[in-house]
Amino acid sequence: MTDVHPPKLESFDPAAGVNVDPKGIEREVEEFRTEPFGLYLARPTPGREQFHYLESWLLPGLGLRITDFWFNPGHERDQTFYLDVVRVRREGTRWFSTDLYLDLVLKDKVSVRVIDSDELLAAVSAGLLPQAEGEYALETAYTTVEGLAAHGYDLAAWLSTKDISATWRRHP
Repeated sequence: MTDVHPPKLESFDPAAGVNVDPKGIEREVEEFRTEPFGLYLARPTPGREQFHYLESWLLPGLGLRITDFWFNPGHERDQTFYLDVVRVRREGTRWFSTDLYLDLVLKDKVSVRVIDSDELLAAVSAGLLPQAEGEYALETAYTTVEGLAAHGYDLAAWLSTKDISATWRRHP
């Protein structure tokens, strides 16, 4: 049985240097960078057992949040990047994302898989997410899988076709 929950909301305030996570906890951000194609953030993740740091790009034009989790020893996962299907909006200098349940796990230059379809379907069935948003999430996931597959699952190669140059601290 899938745990049905409302969409997760998150805010990003580069001027204040904070990210408010889906639980409403304000997190200090080490680096924000705004580009024409999106917003980058890098911050520690205190209190997390699985990972100690994360870097993310919010890419409104693609409907994605791409994250590199820096896993702690013993908690490593067989992934390079984690892609959340999201809706992103801006209000002035603040950014907001709504997680649309579907996620993609990317092993860069190897493979991609879509996860959490059950969460998406449960949310739409329960009326927590409008059907149109569910369809958007599916279309975004399909487009992303097709784009990555066409470029050998090479994230940078695919993003470059969209005029996106997402730079990372750990990935050249």
